[in-house]
Amino acid sequence: MLDIRFIVENEQLVRERLRYRLKDMGLLDEVIALDGKRRSLQKEGDTLRNEKNQRSREIGAIKAKGGDVTAVLAEVNRLGERLADIERQEREIGEALAAKLMMIPNFPMDDVPVGADEEANQEIRRWGTIPEFSFTPKTHDVIAEELGILDFERGAKIAGSGFTLYRGIGARLERALINFMLDLHREAGYEEYFVPFLIKGSSLEGTGQLPKFKEDLYHIEGEDLYLNPTAEVPLTNIYQNEILTEKDLPRWITAYAPSFRKEAGSYGKDTKGIIRQHQFNKVELVKITRPEDSEKEHQQMVEQAQKVLMKLGLVHRVVVLSQGDMGFSAAKCYDVEVWLPGQNRYREISSVSNCRDFQARRAQIRFRREATGKTEYVHTLNGSGLAVGRTVVAILENYQQEDGSVIIPEVLRPYLGGVERITKISS
Repeated sequence: MLDIRFIVENEQLVRERLRYRLKDMGLLDEVIALDGKRRSLQKEGDTLRNEKNQRSREIGAIKAKGGDVTAVLAEVNRLGERLADIERQEREIGEALAAKLMMIPNFPMDDVPVGADEEANQEIRRWGTIPEFSFTPKTHDVIAEELGILDFERGAKIAGSGFTLYRGIGARLERALINFMLDLHREAGYEEYFVPFLIKGSSLEGTGQLPKFKEDLYHIEGEDLYLNPTAEVPLTNIYQNEILTEKDLPRWITAYAPSFRKEAGSYGKDTKGIIRQHQFNKVELVKITRPEDSEKEHQQMVEQAQKVLMKLGLVHRVVVLSQGDMGFSAAKCYDVEVWLPGQNRYREISSVSNCRDFQARRAQIRFRREATGKTEYVHTLNGSGLAVGRTVVAILENYQQEDGSVIIPEVLRPYLGGVERITKISS
C-alpha cells in the first residue's frame, strides 16, 4: 500500500508512474479528496477539543464562585456531540480511504522501463546456447503423452480442465525437482519452511492478492480461508504485525507449496499441456530486508533463480519488466525466461519482485533501527525458485531425443535413483 502522504506530496509524479499500471486514475482523485476531507475534519476536531477543554475548565471556575453553569454545560454538551460526529466521520473516511488505497498498485522504481506491456520489457542478459536438433522438436504435451508420464484426460476427469495427472517417472521427476531446488536454496543460505496451504484473508491482503484479485482465488465457503495462490503469501506473512530487530535482517526463506489459481481472464491461453494450470507446484524465495539493502538482495535473488536453470543446463534469459507488465505489488520485477524448443521461444519460469515497503505497510511488518530506536517498514522481495511444472516442461523439450525418450539432467539423477533417461511407460 502506498503512503497517502507520498501520493499527496508527489501527485504529478505518482500519476506519471502509474499511468500504465492504474486503469482507473479516478482512484487517485478519490483518495486525495478523502485525505483532504479527513485532514479538514482532524483540524476541526482539534479546535473543538481545545474549545471543549477550555469550557470544561470554566465550569470549575464558575462553580467555585457560586455561579450558574447551565449555559456553559449546554455548550460543552453541544461541543461533545459535534466532536463525536466528527470522530465518526473520521473513522468512516479513514476506512474508505484505506479500502481505496488497497486498490492502487505499487509505485515503480526510477529505472523500471516505461511502457504499457511486454513490448517495453528489456532483456538484461542471456545464459547458454540454444540447442539444435536433427529433427523437429516436439512440444512437452506431445512428448509427455507419448511417454505416458502425464495424463491430461484423466486429470480433467478427476478435477476438471486445468488439472493434470502425473504418472510414474513423471511424478517422480516433479518430486525430484522440488527436493533439488529446496536443497540448492538451503545450501545458499535460505531457511526452509513448510507452510499452510490454506490462507486467511488478512494474509492475502498483506501481500496484495486481496481485494484486487479476489476472482482469481479459490475460497473455502463459509470460512475466512483461501487455497494458497503462491508461497509468497504465507512466507511473507510469517512476520505480519511484528517488529523485527535490525540484526534479524535480512531474512532469507524458502518453501515448497502447491499453488491454486482460477486463472480468471486467461481463457483460451496455453490450453495444451502444463504451462498454465489451476494447480501447480512452486518453490518460493522470499526476503525481508532493510530498505537500503533491498536492491542488492533483489539482484542476488535473480541470480539464485538462474542458478537452478544453470545446474539443469537450461538456456534462459533475464528480462526487466516494464511499468505496465509488472505485478500489482512489485516496484521492480525481473522475469527469468527459459528456452522451449517445442515452442521456439522463451517462456517465463520465474518472476522476481522487489516490493519495497508496499507489502510491509499492508501487513504491518517493521524493524527497529539500532542507532535511533525508531521503527521503519521493512522491504519485502519474492520470486519463484522455480515454478516446478514449467521446469518439467523445459526438461522435456530441451532434453528430448529423436527416439521419443528424454535424457534426465545429471544433477537430478541422484534424486531419481540413478535413472538417466525417461522412456515410454507401458500401458
